[in-house]
Amino acid sequence: MNIRRNPKEGSKRGLRPGVNAKAQPKRGTKGPNGKTGGTSGAAPKAPAVKSYTVAEPAELLAFLLKTLVSRGRNSIKSMLSRGQVSVNGKAVTKHNFQLHPGQTVTIDLEKPIQVKEMIGLTIVHEDDDLIVIQKEAGLLSISTGEDNELTAYRQLMEHVRQSNPHNRVFVVHRLDRDTSGVMMFAKSEQLQQTLQNTWKETVKERSYVALVEGVVKKPEGTISSWLKETSTLKMYSSPHEGDGLHAVTRYKLIQGNRHFSLLEVHLETGRKNQIRVHMSDIGHPIVGDKKYGAETKAVGRLGLHARLLSFVHPASGELLTFESAIPKTFLKYSAPAPSN
Repeated sequence: MNIRRNPKEGSKRGLRPGVNAKAQPKRGTKGPNGKTGGTSGAAPKAPAVKSYTVAEPAELLAFLLKTLVSRGRNSIKSMLSRGQVSVNGKAVTKHNFQLHPGQTVTIDLEKPIQVKEMIGLTIVHEDDDLIVIQKEAGLLSISTGEDNELTAYRQLMEHVRQSNPHNRVFVVHRLDRDTSGVMMFAKSEQLQQTLQNTWKETVKERSYVALVEGVVKKPEGTISSWLKETSTLKMYSSPHEGDGLHAVTRYKLIQGNRHFSLLEVHLETGRKNQIRVHMSDIGHPIVGDKKYGAETKAVGRLGLHARLLSFVHPASGELLTFESAIPKTFLKYSAPAPSN
């Protein structure tokens, strides 16, 4: 996952951490061996919890290496993986987590914080306003109504409530269960509404890669139609203006062979199942997409991946770009045949 920023770093608003120093044993008390501890000549025990204020932008691992000069790189990386480091009171395990001036980094040298491992997703960016994740194929973005269903939303809700039980996350946009890639959640309902209402202005670039069946002979093109949902929850594409919601998709051929083509796809509109329907419209359904006419299951999943999301941060005005690598299986099955 590549994360690109504009040269001007925007500062983030931080919550005040609620870290209490550990209580020290009382002097003069007797231990299990009957000896009195805490004599006047004993050296005071170093505090187990230490806090540091961030003075300039830096990635978390680099900050820790510079701050904890007595500890080696592997030791510090282990502390991160065990959840012993928190930023503004919230445990952080990512080495490249971006720090901003004014934030507080707290290190518990003794007791690791219990960090629940997330399934099917990785947090690639988090600040006081939003979370950006990379979702794996097979994970629902949000529940379909069944109890105890594993979703990205449910896991992120548990994540933000570790620091405050009143915290919440809100879905800004969704990816289908079998679509992988980059997606974003807001941390307030107000921000969710702002992002959704200003989506076209806020999002500067949003692209996918699609592994489709057959040879796409036209190297690039634009697909335009009107989409509406049937009673069977399948999207229907119509060439007639007004017969549903207008949808526009642009594509460009990356590579291909006589069986499969790999396309870079850009959305000008964000309709449900838009890419899947439009690929079917041009006679090249996405691999694994039986619902819209695919006949192959070459990669064992839907051949669609949200590769890039670039947007202006609604609070800081910073341009953030998150880019995810093309799945290796997509590249493998669309690789051109070797020339003799």
